[in-house]
Amino acid sequence: MNTLDLSNKIILITGGAGAIGQVVVRTLLAHGATIAVNDVVSAEDAKAVLPNADRVRYFRADAARAEEVAAMFDAVESALGMPNVVCCHAGMVGAHPVTDYPLAEYDKLMEVNVRAAFVVAQEAARRWIAQRIAGHLIFTTSWVQDVPWPEITPYTMSKSAMKAMMRGFARELAGKGIRANAIAPGIVGVGMAKRQWDTDPSYRARASKAIPLGYMQPPESVADAFAFLCSDMASYMTGATLLVDGGCSLYPMD
Repeated sequence: MNTLDLSNKIILITGGAGAIGQVVVRTLLAHGATIAVNDVVSAEDAKAVLPNADRVRYFRADAARAEEVAAMFDAVESALGMPNVVCCHAGMVGAHPVTDYPLAEYDKLMEVNVRAAFVVAQEAARRWIAQRIAGHLIFTTSWVQDVPWPEITPYTMSKSAMKAMMRGFARELAGKGIRANAIAPGIVGVGMAKRQWDTDPSYRARASKAIPLGYMQPPESVADAFAFLCSDMASYMTGATLLVDGGCSLYPMD
């Protein structure tokens, strides 16, 4: 038996056109899943980065807007069927000293990271309860949910909030057969972290010291964690955080 066979899964992932999201989508597709990708980029931009496959469809919507999320779920259900796994993956990060962090950027980060995850999870749960589907929510948090890192305090706060959100959904909805878990990556070698690693010697020195395994996290390792959590191998997990961080959270090292 192929324990990572996802052919019975319809998976919705928010932020799926992002740097890590693209890798997750390709991995889930390779394991047989049908995937609804949500993001805020144009359809043309999404087409340029997502696999060209019948089992991958793109649905543009702002995940923080309840009316857009409801319409997105209607469209996904009509095109692919009701998702039985929903991955709240969309997120953003900004870096500023805590005393100088722009409040407008703070508000936007909380909207994208926290409100959007809640809106999407809430809509999914409502539909699963109505249709008596034993769905699975997966939240993308981060190792910094428990370990402060300089200049990203609002991001750290948002990931701690997502961890608490996940556990709340898990606790409240277990009786409905609905599960919730989280994946907490480390310092992944894409996006802003990779740019800082390549261009800022002080960041690279600090980050190198903070990763016990000694190298930036490949995004494929995050995708593999998604494949496991989406599979039936994780069917008895709820309220748990799967920490895949190369040891960053073992001890604070800045």
